[in-house]
Amino acid sequence: MSLLAKIESLLFVSAEPLSVKFLTRLLDAKKSEVESALDELQKKYRQAADSGMIIVKGADSCQMVTSPKQAALVAEFLKSDLSGELTEPSLETLTIIAYRGPITKAELEQIRGVNCSLILRNLQMRGLITREENKAGLAYYEVTPEFIKYLGVSAVQDLPDYAKLHQHATLNEVLQSVNGEGI
Repeated sequence: MSLLAKIESLLFVSAEPLSVKFLTRLLDAKKSEVESALDELQKKYRQAADSGMIIVKGADSCQMVTSPKQAALVAEFLKSDLSGELTEPSLETLTIIAYRGPITKAELEQIRGVNCSLILRNLQMRGLITREENKAGLAYYEVTPEFIKYLGVSAVQDLPDYAKLHQHATLNEVLQSVNGEGI
């Protein structure tokens, strides 16, 4: 598979911008090769008049996004995602984040046993959770103040059985396999 195809695949599945540095390291390629492939991809999508996607490049990162020409259609589609009721998997994920947060995606997926990428994206779009990075660059998720306010509590520590569930021994053992230490 060509470098261009690999980068295109990664941009397609990533919900966030990818840095040139990250792509260079992941694909074991030269910075100039990655930048050239990104320029080529950007040109490819710009020239395809009927494409629903474009490549947006920042100073040192890039992302595949929906074409502005499709904004109304995408907004209508996403409105149903944002206005409908939360699904059981979304509620389960939100509960885990509330009781165990801040929590990494890997830890969350270890607890749930399934990929949580789309659920996390939807919860972020609804303003129920945030994604932050610590100084080491590790991303973690926690509930927003708006979510806490909606529940009618002043802090997550006020949730029922918070102390018991936040430091649950069995969960700590499960999470040990993800990061090598209990939380």
